[in-house]
Parts: sequence; structure tokens; C-alpha cells
Amino acid sequence: MFTSGSRYAGAGTYVVTRPDGSSVTVTRIPLPGSAPIVGWHRRLDTERLDLLAAYYLKDPTASWQLGWTNDALILEALERHELIAVPGSR
Repeated sequence: MFTSGSRYAGAGTYVVTRPDGSSVTVTRIPLPGSAPIVGWHRRLDTERLDLLAAYYLKDPTASWQLGWTNDALILEALERHELIAVPGSR
């Protein structure tokens, strides 16, 4: 259902019973994990997070890893940071 690089890939699922009695399978919300910081990037206003993820993490869809490493669960908050910690491999 999710790609192997997705933060939801290993999150697991559970079943919820709706008020009408029907059941729905939902994905668990993954909790941020810690990865070692291997460096820092001084971000320019014009740099997009997906491009930084592509450069440092070799995956443009992994910008969520930059967010988790920098305690920014909402990526728009990370765009305000001047220095961004670059995570190593998880």
C-alpha cells in the first residue's frame, strides 16, 4: 500500500468500528524516530525541502525525515529554519 521509503510503511494498521456498525481499517500514525545528525545545511530562502531531501537523502519524497530530525512535524515550519540538521540513515 505504501512505498518502502514512506514513513507509513511499517506503521501497521488497526480496525475501527464506525457508529453504523461497519468496520474500517486505518493506518497507525507513525511517531517520529531519531536518526543521527551527520551535518548541517544553511538554507537559502529559495531552497525547497524536497530538493534538499533529494540531495542529502537521495529521495525527494523523504523531506519528512528532515522535519523529524529538526523537530518540525509540519514541514512548513522547517522552511523558517536557517540551519537544518541533516539526518543519517535510519
